[in-house]
Amino acid sequence: MTLKARITEDMKTAMKAKETARLAAIRLLLAAIKQKEVDERCELDDNATVAVIEKLVKQRKDSVTQYQAAGRQDLADAEQAEITILGAYLPEKMGSAEVAAAVAAAVAETGAAGPADMGKLMAVLKPRLAGKADMAEVSRLVKAALAG
Repeated sequence: MTLKARITEDMKTAMKAKETARLAAIRLLLAAIKQKEVDERCELDDNATVAVIEKLVKQRKDSVTQYQAAGRQDLADAEQAEITILGAYLPEKMGSAEVAAAVAAAVAETGAAGPADMGKLMAVLKPRLAGKADMAEVSRLVKAALAG
């Protein structure tokens, strides 16, 4: 079963159980997926669907910080609940040791020697780690590996 099919089935389950908050978050997710499919004129695979989910989660995290800064804890709590619902569809995150090992393996594989090779190294790592690791952390580890 594809990720999109699983999300659709969860939407049906949420409808039957009358879980309004969960249903609203899932509908929002399916709308974002459909919009991406329309924009790119193709059917999204699981990796592209994960990218859409990560984008929505990032937007929610930004909203939480904004709401907390404005003193609107009620809205921040609602956004946090959506993060929890959307996060259930993301793959398990890799530990920092696993990410470091993947970076070291990619450096050895590509023969990257200096900061000029960062783009080449990230091009190898991005498909392997997309959705499994925070790409900002990966970038930081790549910079550290190429600097020293």
